[in-house]
Amino acid sequence: MEHPINTDDADERELNRKKFTASLTPRQVVEALEKFIVGQEKAKRAVAIALRNRWRRQQLPDGMRDEAAPKNILMIGPTGVGKTEIARRLAKLANSPFIKVEASKYTEVGYVGRDVESMVRDLVEISKTLVKEEKEVEVRAMARELAEERILDLLLPPPPGRPQPKDDPNMDDLGREQHAKSRVKFSQLLREGKFDEREVEIEISEKMAPMVDVMSGPGMEDMGNNIKDMLSSMMPKRTKLKKVKVPAAYRILCREEAEKLIDEEKVTEEALDRVEQNGIIFIDEIDKIVGRSSQGSGPDVSREGVQRDLLPIVEGSSINTKYGIVKTDHILFISAGAFHSSKPSDLIPEFQGRFPIRVELESLTKEDFIRILTEPKNALVKQYIALLKSENVNITFTEDAIHEIAEMSATVNQRTENIGARRLQTIMEKLLEDISFDASEMEETDITIDGAHVRDKLKDIIQNEDLSRFIL
Repeated sequence: MEHPINTDDADERELNRKKFTASLTPRQVVEALEKFIVGQEKAKRAVAIALRNRWRRQQLPDGMRDEAAPKNILMIGPTGVGKTEIARRLAKLANSPFIKVEASKYTEVGYVGRDVESMVRDLVEISKTLVKEEKEVEVRAMARELAEERILDLLLPPPPGRPQPKDDPNMDDLGREQHAKSRVKFSQLLREGKFDEREVEIEISEKMAPMVDVMSGPGMEDMGNNIKDMLSSMMPKRTKLKKVKVPAAYRILCREEAEKLIDEEKVTEEALDRVEQNGIIFIDEIDKIVGRSSQGSGPDVSREGVQRDLLPIVEGSSINTKYGIVKTDHILFISAGAFHSSKPSDLIPEFQGRFPIRVELESLTKEDFIRILTEPKNALVKQYIALLKSENVNITFTEDAIHEIAEMSATVNQRTENIGARRLQTIMEKLLEDISFDASEMEETDITIDGAHVRDKLKDIIQNEDLSRFIL
C-alpha cells in the first residue's frame, strides 16, 4: 500500500528550517535567490539584509530587542521584473508566513472595500496552516502506526458481540498468540499492497454546517466569517459510516490520528508568535493609492485614507483576530509599485517615513531574457520541455532560437506595454501553440526548434504592430 505522503529527507530538512535560516548570511540569501531570479541585485541585497536583521534582533537583550524595528522596503519598478517573486522566494527560504495583497482592493473605513486589518488576519490563517503542516510532519510516523492498527482491526474483526482479542479477558493465551501472529501477517500484506482492492467500512466524523447565512455589509466580511465559524463550532459533530478502499481509509485515518496528536493550542500560540516575529506582508500596487491632489484635482480622500489606515499597522499596532491579539511591530512590510504616473514622494509623508529602504528595479533587457529562459531552476524553457515530454514529445531549443525569442520579447515590450518577463510566456505560448494542440495525438517524436522556426512562426505578428498589441 502506498503511503499518502512520501517520507524522505525533506521532512528532516523542513523540521530543521529554523536552524538553517539562522545560519543564512546575506550573501547566502542572495545566492539562493539567484537560483530563481535573474538580475535585480540591489533588491536581492536589500531583502537579504532585512532577513539577517531579524536574526540579529533575536540576539539583542530583551529591553533593546523590542525597540529594534524592521526596516521596511519600497520596491519601485515596472511589472514583470521580479518584485513579487523576490519577496515570495525570501519568505519560502526563511519559512516565514507570507501574504501578498493589492493595495487597490482596500479602501478607507466607511467606503466600499476591504478593511486593511484583514491582511493581518489572513496572514495569521496562513501561519496557522504552516505551523500545522510542520506539526503533522512531527507526528506523521506515530499517526501512521495508529492508523495501521485501526485498519488491522477492520481487516481482522472479532466475533460479533465480542471485543478485540487483545482486550478480551475471556480469551486464553493461545488465542491471543494466534491473533497476534495473524495481525503480524496481515500487517505485512497490508504494507505490500495486497489489500488495496478490498473495501472496509469506517466511521467518518463531519461538522454540521449552520443553516444560517450571515449577512455582512461592505468591509465586514471577516466578521461574517467569524460568526459562521462560531456557529459551526457550536453544532454537534455528526458521524456516518462509509465504505472505502483500504488505501483511502488509511489516508483518512492518518489525518484523524494526526489531528488527535496535535495540540491545537500550541499550534495557535506558535502561529501567532511566528506572525509577530517573522511575518512578511507584501503590498503590491502601492502607487494606486497615491492621491490625485498633486495632479490638480483636489485631495483624494479614499486613496489617501487607505494610506492613513495602513499607517498604524505598518508603524506597529495590535490587531484583534479570532485566535488572539497580534502585534504588528516586527512584521516586515515590503511594498511595490510601478509609479508610472506618480512618484514615491506623492505618498503622504508619514507613510514614506515607514519605508526607509528604497530599491529601484531595472527594466529587463534581451540579455536578461536569455538568462531567464535558461538559467533558473524553474526556467521557462525547462518547464515547456518537461510539459511536452509527458506526451512523449521531446523538444529541443537551439541557442539561436533562445536568442530570437528573447529579441522578440524585448522588441514587443518596447513597442507596446512593457510587461517584463511575462512577455516571454506570451511568446512561448504562441510559438508552441500547434505543437501543444497536436502533442496528445503524436507518436513519440523529437522536435528541434531553431531560430528560423521562431522567425517563421512569429514574424508576421511581430512586424504588424497593431496585431502584436492584440495577440502578444
